[in-house]
Amino acid sequence: MKLKKQVTVCGAAIFCVAVFSLYLMLDRVQHDPTRHQNGGNFPRSQISVLQNRIEQLEQLLEENHEIISHIKDSVLELTANAEGPPAMLPYYTVNGSWVVPPEPRPSFFSISPQDCQFALGGRGQKPELQMLTVSEELPFDNVDGGVWRQGFDISYDPHDWDAEDLQVFVVPHSHNDPGWIKTFDKYYTEQTQHILNSMVSKLQEDPRRRFLWAEVSFFAKWWDNINAQKRAAVRRLVGNGQLEIATGGWVMPDEANSHYFALIDQLIEGHQWLERNLGATPRSGWAVDPFGHSSTMPYLLRRANLTSMLIQRVHYAIKKHFAATHSLEFMWRQTWDSDSSTDIFCHMMPFYSYDVPHTCGPDPKICCQFDFKRLPGGRINCPWKVPPRAITEANVAERAALLLDQYRKKSRLFRSNVLLVPLGDDFRYDKPQEWDAQFFNYQRLFDFFNSRPNLHVQAQFGTLSDYFDALYKRTGVEPGARPPGFPVLSGDFFSYADREDHYWTGYYTSRPFYKSLDRVLEAHLRGAEVLYSLAAAHSRHSGLAGRYPLSDFTLLTEARRTLGLFQHHDAITGTAKEAVVVDYGVRLLRSLVNLKQVIIHAAHYLVLGDKETYHFDPEAPFLQVDDTRLSHDALPERTVIQLDSSPRFVVLFNPLEQERFSMVSLLVNSPRVRVLSEEGQPLAVQISAHWSSATEVVPDVYQVSVPVRLPALGLGVLQLQLGLDGHRTLPSSVRVYLHGRQLSVSRHEAFPLRVIDSGSSDFALSNRYMQVWFSGLTGLLKGSGLCFLAEHPKGG
Repeated sequence: MKLKKQVTVCGAAIFCVAVFSLYLMLDRVQHDPTRHQNGGNFPRSQISVLQNRIEQLEQLLEENHEIISHIKDSVLELTANAEGPPAMLPYYTVNGSWVVPPEPRPSFFSISPQDCQFALGGRGQKPELQMLTVSEELPFDNVDGGVWRQGFDISYDPHDWDAEDLQVFVVPHSHNDPGWIKTFDKYYTEQTQHILNSMVSKLQEDPRRRFLWAEVSFFAKWWDNINAQKRAAVRRLVGNGQLEIATGGWVMPDEANSHYFALIDQLIEGHQWLERNLGATPRSGWAVDPFGHSSTMPYLLRRANLTSMLIQRVHYAIKKHFAATHSLEFMWRQTWDSDSSTDIFCHMMPFYSYDVPHTCGPDPKICCQFDFKRLPGGRINCPWKVPPRAITEANVAERAALLLDQYRKKSRLFRSNVLLVPLGDDFRYDKPQEWDAQFFNYQRLFDFFNSRPNLHVQAQFGTLSDYFDALYKRTGVEPGARPPGFPVLSGDFFSYADREDHYWTGYYTSRPFYKSLDRVLEAHLRGAEVLYSLAAAHSRHSGLAGRYPLSDFTLLTEARRTLGLFQHHDAITGTAKEAVVVDYGVRLLRSLVNLKQVIIHAAHYLVLGDKETYHFDPEAPFLQVDDTRLSHDALPERTVIQLDSSPRFVVLFNPLEQERFSMVSLLVNSPRVRVLSEEGQPLAVQISAHWSSATEVVPDVYQVSVPVRLPALGLGVLQLQLGLDGHRTLPSSVRVYLHGRQLSVSRHEAFPLRVIDSGSSDFALSNRYMQVWFSGLTGLLKGSGLCFLAEHPKGG
C-alpha cells in the first residue's frame, strides 16, 4: 500500500512537471516582444518567426514525452516487485548513458565531535618532539664523529654516579630472520633449532642467566618437534623470567609495506600461540631490524596491552640529535591523540647496529673485544684487529675498567641511570661453546663490578622487561606510565639511512609482483574467514556439522601464518635472496589456492536454500574459482564463462560489513548475453571487447560489466543467459589514442572503434563524476579531479 501511494505521488509530480513545462514554453512564445509590433498585425517575417517557435515547441514536447516515457518505464519496474523493496537498478537514457539511482539510504551520516577526538583540540600536553618539525630543522650533515662515526665524543665525570649507582642490564638475544640469505626451513634446520635446544639446557645451568626471543614462527616450529619434558622446561624458564618472548608477533614485521590488517593478524597469531602453549603474555616490543619505524606499530602494540618497546634502525642524524638532547627514550603518541591514551614508552638504540660491537658503548673497537664468540681460534674475529681476551683473575680489573668506561659513556646519552646493553646478533648462540663463552666471561665481569661498591655500578643479565621495570622503579612510576621529565614524541622514523647518506628506500617498491600477491592473499583470507565462520556456525546450529568440512579451519590457520610470515622485514620488502623469494612465492600461492577451496565450500553451503541437500565432495566442487594461477610468479588467468542454452550462475560475495554497490566484470564467450538477478529480474549490462594488449583484441572473449548491490557480509547470485536485451545492453565504444606509431588495431563489428592520433598534447576522459588527464606522449595518467554538480541554484 505504501508503495502504491509513492507511485501515485510520483505520477502526479510527473504530470505537474509536464504541464508546468508546457506553460513556460507557451509563455515564452506569448511574451515575445516582436508579437506586439504593428498593433498586433503580423507581417510575413513575424509569422515565420512564430512558425519557428512552434516547431521548437513541438520538438521540446517530443523530448519531454520521451523523458516521461522512460520515467514511466522505471515506475513500472518499481511496481513489478511490489511484495519486496524496490530494486535500485541503473536505467538507460536516450542520450546513450546510464543513470544510477540514489542509494536507498544516506551514504554519509552525521558525525558528532566525540567521533573524532582530534577535532576537539589537544586537552593534554602537546608533544615536545614532532618528527616533521625535527626533520625540517636538522641539517642532515655527515660529520665524522670519531670512534662513534655517526655521533660525537662523549665525556663524563667519574663522580656522576656517587649519588645513584649505574644499573646495567646485559640482554643476550639472537635475531633470527624467517628467511633472508636462506629459506625459513633451511635456517631452522641449520641454525635456529640448535639455538633453541641449547637455550633450554644453558639457561637451566644458572638461574642468573637470561635470554630474549622475538620470532614466534620459528619458536612454534621448534615447539612442534620437541618432547614433553623439554616443553615443561621452557614453561618454567618463561615463568621464572629467564626467557622472555618480546613483541610476540609471528615475525618481526616490516613497517613500511605491510597493511595494518596483516600486522594485526600476525600479532594475534603469535599472541594466541603464546597464550595457548606457554601461558605467556608479551609485555615489551623488540624491533631491531625493520628498515625504519612506523607510528602504526606503537599504536598496535599499545592496544595489544604492551607497555614498552625498543627500536633500532633510525636515521643516524636523528639518533645523533636525540642523543645530544637526551631524547632517546620518550613516550610515543599518535598525532591525532588528544588525551595520551595511545602513549607507549619507547627506547631508541643510539648506535649504528644491534650487534655486539655497537651496543656496549660508542667505540666499536672496544665493544668488539667483549664479544666472546670472537675469541681467537673461532670462525669470526674483530675487524678492528684487537681480539677479545678470556676474563681471568689476572686481567679482570683491567678488562672491567675498559668495559665500564663504555657503559658510562653510553649512559650519558639517557636520562636515567638504568642502562640497556644488548648482547647478540643474527643467529647467535647456535653453538654451545658460544653460550659458555658469553655467559662465563660476562658473569666474571659482573661479579667484579658488583663486589666493589666504589665503582657505583651494578651489572647483571636481564631481559628487555627487566630493564624497563628497573627504569620505571628508578623514576617512580607504574610500568607504561610517563617517567617525569621524559619527552613526548609524535610522528614516524622514515626514511632510514644507516651511514653516509645510504638511504633504505628502494624496498618500498622492489619486487612489486609479490607485494601485490601479498594483498591478494590478505583479501582472500578476510573473505574465507568470514564465510567459514558463517557456514560453520550455521552447520553446527542446524546439526549438519558432520557434513560440513570443519577441517578447513586448518587451511585458514596455515594461510594466516603464511601471510604473517611474509610480513617479515626481508620478505614483503623484497630484500631476500632469489631462492628465498621463490620459497615465499610458493607458500603464498599454496595458501591462496587453499583459501579458494575454503571459500568454495562455504559459499556452496550458504547459497543453498535447503541445507539438507548439501553434500561435500572435494573431487567434484560445486563452484569454480574466478581465476587461476599456473605458478607462483604467474599473473592470474580469469575464467571465461561458457554460455549455452542453460543459464549459468555466478555467486558474488561482499566481505565488507556494509552494503556495497560496485561494478562486477565477468568474461564470457559470446557478446549475446543477458544478465538477470537472483529473482530473474533483467539487469543493465555493458558488453566490451577483451584486450590482450593496447591494440589486440582476444577473439571469442567478451567482458560483461554489471552494476550490482550486495548486502553486508552477504552473497549474491547472477544468472547469465545467451540472448540480447537491446533495451538493457550497452555495447562499449572504444577510442585508441596513437602518437607517432603506425600500428594496426584489432576491430570487432559489435563495438564502435575510433583510432585517434593524439599528437603530443594531453587528452582527458570524463564522466559526470570525475575527469582524468593523460599524457599524449606516453599515455600515462597525469592527474584527475572530481566533478561537482550543483544541486541548487546557488550550489557549487
